[in-house]
Amino acid sequence: MQNPQNPEDTQPPESEALNNNQDTGSSEGVDEATQVSQEDAAQQTPESVPDLEELLRTAEQKAAEHYDAWVRAKAETENIRKRAQSDVANAHKFAVENFSTELLTVMDSLDAALAVENASVEDFKNGMELTQKQLTTVFNKFNIEMINPEGEKFDPHQHQAMSTVESELQPNTVVQVMQKGYKLHDRIIRPALVMVAKAKDA
Repeated sequence: MQNPQNPEDTQPPESEALNNNQDTGSSEGVDEATQVSQEDAAQQTPESVPDLEELLRTAEQKAAEHYDAWVRAKAETENIRKRAQSDVANAHKFAVENFSTELLTVMDSLDAALAVENASVEDFKNGMELTQKQLTTVFNKFNIEMINPEGEKFDPHQHQAMSTVESELQPNTVVQVMQKGYKLHDRIIRPALVMVAKAKDA
């Protein structure tokens, strides 16, 4: 009694050849597709990768522009600094120009008074009073204020005590102004020389 044959064993040789041909064809197809993909990638690489030389030229151009801008800014800053120094120097040099111009009128009045011949004492006094008024006007214009603290409380920031004397006034009160003081705005340019009251001895 014979054993039944396995269906796979009974497959005709032509089928095996066909299968072999199909497998070979698939492998060849895969190889051809891979080769085409590599060729496409090789052709696309120069287009997709940025041109390094172009990037370098662009970077150098921008760096040159930034350097030029920095040089111009530095030169402008130096010019501004020099102008500021010149302005400060001129301000110090000509700070009293306007004040000096105003004082010229006072000098003119003095010259005119001295030019009068055979002037009386009264004339000289009137001329001096007029000149003093002119000078006071100039002082007020430039915020120069007189310090005349007679009868006021002694202030060491504005007054300089020359001596103390017994007085009917309250102690530490200015009894007499020996020389008037002056201040420019809030700055003391000369303190007043004064005599200050002290308590009477018991």
